[in-house]
Amino acid sequence: MFGTSGIRGEVGSEVTAELALSVGRALASEGYERVVVGRDVRESGTMLADALAAGVRECGGDVVDVGVAPTPTVARGVDWLEADAGVVITASHNPATDNGIKLWSPSGQAFDTERRAAITDRVENERYDLEDWTGIGDRSHHDGVLERHVETIVDSVEGLEGLEVVVDVGNGAGSVTADALVELGCHVRTLNAQPDGRFPGRPSEPNAETLTDLQQLVGATDADLGIAHDGDGDRMMAVDERGEFVPKDLLLALFAREAAGDGEQVAAPLNTSLAVDDALAAVGASVTRTAVGDVYVAERATDPGVVFGGEPSGAWIWPEETLCPDGPYAACTLAAMVARDGPLGTAVDALETYPIHRTAIDVENKAAVMDRVEATVRERDLAFDALDGVRIEYDDGWTLVRPSGTEALVRITAEARDPQRAEELFADARAIVADAADAGTE
Repeated sequence: MFGTSGIRGEVGSEVTAELALSVGRALASEGYERVVVGRDVRESGTMLADALAAGVRECGGDVVDVGVAPTPTVARGVDWLEADAGVVITASHNPATDNGIKLWSPSGQAFDTERRAAITDRVENERYDLEDWTGIGDRSHHDGVLERHVETIVDSVEGLEGLEVVVDVGNGAGSVTADALVELGCHVRTLNAQPDGRFPGRPSEPNAETLTDLQQLVGATDADLGIAHDGDGDRMMAVDERGEFVPKDLLLALFAREAAGDGEQVAAPLNTSLAVDDALAAVGASVTRTAVGDVYVAERATDPGVVFGGEPSGAWIWPEETLCPDGPYAACTLAAMVARDGPLGTAVDALETYPIHRTAIDVENKAAVMDRVEATVRERDLAFDALDGVRIEYDDGWTLVRPSGTEALVRITAEARDPQRAEELFADARAIVADAADAGTE
């Protein structure tokens, strides 16, 4: 039921009011007596939030409704409001047709594997502890979590006076960023700042292809940088002072190097570039790799010695702040780095980059193909990690063969410090997958 980032899918078919009701019932039946509920700006959010709240109350739990708020605001709010769990109704960067449900613990960490399994079991088996009319829980409304999030960021970041920043909110819920930057003394322009769950300004996912307006505006003005969020404000991407999109792995490298010191570790998924390894090696730090998904990065960020967690998708986690990817906090942290160290473009250009190749192959049975891929790698006695797919380790590069979570595809990634070597590793990985796929049709 839970993917790598919570429950998510098309409204009316995969995500329904009935599902939200069931999750609410399961939460209260699992003993979460006080639940914070927030949502992003999608049109379907009100319906789903109401259904989930009804489920919680029907099983004796109390609901604190914080309304429209960024995911990291709600995640932090679980602790601020002394609740047992939090729920955000959001599909994050997915299109307007979708919505979803993501669950949070008081630490700001998304529900871990064990907690997700417990909720799934209750929903699938309809094991709910329904109360009679005397035991129905309450629903209250709480204003102020947005302001509390702004205050928290302002208390943690300094030195931004006079910086020029453009913030592309993407018609989503991420208004906290602009408010915090203003409080910190920045001159702020906004794009797509009107909340609209249809996302008319641009697609919700912030990437090089969707942020052309932000790139043009930053490049045509005296702005020091541009910031962009997805629909619920947990992801954050950046544009440098030249109007150039900052590559995702390089932004991860900058954050990681800033956060980590000698002997410390940064949690990052298996598909993270060698650029991050090299940036950390320069300061005596290292990468500890996780399965793909910010949930798994957050889980690893709880380990001793891990001071930062990041995923190239735009999820940035400072465990001492919160275990939720916090787009507004990341935006202000990046702005502080620019204010202190100078142009973002200069910092990006100073990082080593390496050729990386990606493709996807259509397959009929992903699980069977992956089993054959792993068998081949074992037969060849190659060093590999099977944490999430098959990542093959070489002295000068790596390849990752991983099944798609939503499609009948196997994805292939290869990277090496030498361009020719990267092509060789990529070709070899493609051949392994092609042979595994062909074996299943014989």
